[in-house]
Amino acid sequence: MKSILFATTIFVMTLSATTHAQNSPKKEVQTTIEVLFEGMLEADGQKVADSFTSDAIMQTIVKNEQGEVSIRSGDLQAFVNSIGSAEPGRLNEKIGGYEIKVDGELASAWTPYEFYVGEDFSHCGVNSFQLMKTSDGWKIFHIVDTRRRDNCVD
Repeated sequence: MKSILFATTIFVMTLSATTHAQNSPKKEVQTTIEVLFEGMLEADGQKVADSFTSDAIMQTIVKNEQGEVSIRSGDLQAFVNSIGSAEPGRLNEKIGGYEIKVDGELASAWTPYEFYVGEDFSHCGVNSFQLMKTSDGWKIFHIVDTRRRDNCVD
């Protein structure tokens, strides 16, 4: 009888630890970002929009032909519309990993990526996400990325 009670206690403790790990803030942040990229792949503009706050900032670090670096701002609604009008399966951003830091209701995520249009490689770079915990869960309020065609991680 003691061995059954011991086994049951170990099982419950393991289940509890697993459930806690699955619901950790870092995992929740990663899930929000994964939903964004699922929405892009599925051409689901609403799924993409739901990953962001309504006033989110989208930016890209760019370098011109003279090598001068600047920042270009994008429009969230235009991005959502472009995703919604794409062919499903056409826009595929492959994430190379997640570095996530969380402090209370603020999270930061660094995600190297490769972007494909259909089967064709387009560019690579890194996304830097800033997220906040809202009553609806984690939402992206700022994303800035880099884009290049060389020195990509395989």
